[in-house]
Amino acid sequence: MSTHEDHPPRDRRTRRADVARLAGVSPATVSFVLNRTAGQTISDETRQRVLQAAAELDYRPNRAAQGLRQGRSATIGFVSHDIDFGVFAAAAIKGAHEASVRHGNLLVLVNTGGSNRQAAQLVGELLDRQADALIFAVAGTRSVTLPDDAARVPTVLLNCFVPGDPFPTILPDEVRGGREATQALLDLGHRDIAYLTGTASVWATKARLRGFREALRGAGLDPRRSTVLSGNYHADSGYELSRKLLQRSPRPTAIMCGNDRMAFGALLALLEAGVRVPEDISVMGYDDQFELAAEIHPALSTVRLPYDAMGRLAAEQLAAGGPALQGGRTVVHCPLVLRASTAPPAGGPAGA
Repeated sequence: MSTHEDHPPRDRRTRRADVARLAGVSPATVSFVLNRTAGQTISDETRQRVLQAAAELDYRPNRAAQGLRQGRSATIGFVSHDIDFGVFAAAAIKGAHEASVRHGNLLVLVNTGGSNRQAAQLVGELLDRQADALIFAVAGTRSVTLPDDAARVPTVLLNCFVPGDPFPTILPDEVRGGREATQALLDLGHRDIAYLTGTASVWATKARLRGFREALRGAGLDPRRSTVLSGNYHADSGYELSRKLLQRSPRPTAIMCGNDRMAFGALLALLEAGVRVPEDISVMGYDDQFELAAEIHPALSTVRLPYDAMGRLAAEQLAAGGPALQGGRTVVHCPLVLRASTAPPAGGPAGA
C-alpha cells in the first residue's frame, strides 16, 4: 500500500529512484524490468510490483539520458519523398507509427516535396538530431536516388528501390495482385476481359499487366487476344478508354482497370451508355482507395495496396535489426476485395 511520502512532489519529474522506492526494490532492478534486460533473474512478483509502481507514478524513462548511455535515440526518421503526404503515405505512416510505438521508438516525419536536394538536406538534419534509422518512402512505386547519408544508419526503402537492392526494400506484390484480380473474374466465368492499364512506363503497371497475362495463360487463354489499352491512372482515361471499348463488337464482359480512379471513369462511361454494372459488364479496380472504392455505386471490387502493412513491416525490421536489415526485396501481398461491381457474365462464359 503506497503512502503520500512514497510519491514525488508534483512539481518535478518522476525518477527511477521514485519507482524503486515505491516498489521496494533497487533502481537497478527497475532498470532491468523496464528495459527488459536479458539474463537477469527477477521474480514475476517483483516484476509486477515494478510495473505497477511505474504506472502509478506515470513514470517515463528519460530517453535523452538513455540515448547518451546506449548511443541511440530510439528515433526513426520517416522520409516521404513525394509532393505531399497523400492518402497512401498516411496509411504507411500509420503502420510504421504503430510498430515504432510498440518497440519504444519515436517516428519523426519529414517530406521532401519530391526534391532530391531537399531529401539530402532533410536526411542530414535527421542524422544530426541523432535519428537511429530511416524509412525512405514514396507513394508510386519507382526507382529513387537515395541520399548518400542514408548509408550511415540502418535504412529501409518503402515502396521504392535502388539498383542492386543493397538496402532492405519493401514492395507491394503487384504481380500477384494483378493475377488474383484477373483470376477472380475468370472464376466468375468471364473469358473476354479487357484491361485498361495505368501509365505504360510505370513499374506497377508492368507488374500488374504481367499478373493479368499469367492468369489468362493459366486458364488456357491467349493473352494476345485480350484488349489492353494504356491510360494514365486518372478518371479521364478510364472514361475515354471505356467509351472506345463500347464501340467494339462484341463488348467485353469484364473490364480490369489500372486503379480505382480509372475504374470510376469507366463506371461513368458505362452509366452514360446505359450499360449496367455488373449485370452487363463487370468492373475491377485496383488500390482500394480510401473514400472512393467502397463509397461509389456499385461499390468497387478492387485490390488493396497494403501500405499500412508495409509501413508496419519497415518499422519492425528496423526494431529487429541484424538479418532483418540485409539487402534485398520483400514483397507484401495485396489482398483482393470483392464488392458489388463484379458478377458472373449474363450469358455465362463464352463457349459454355
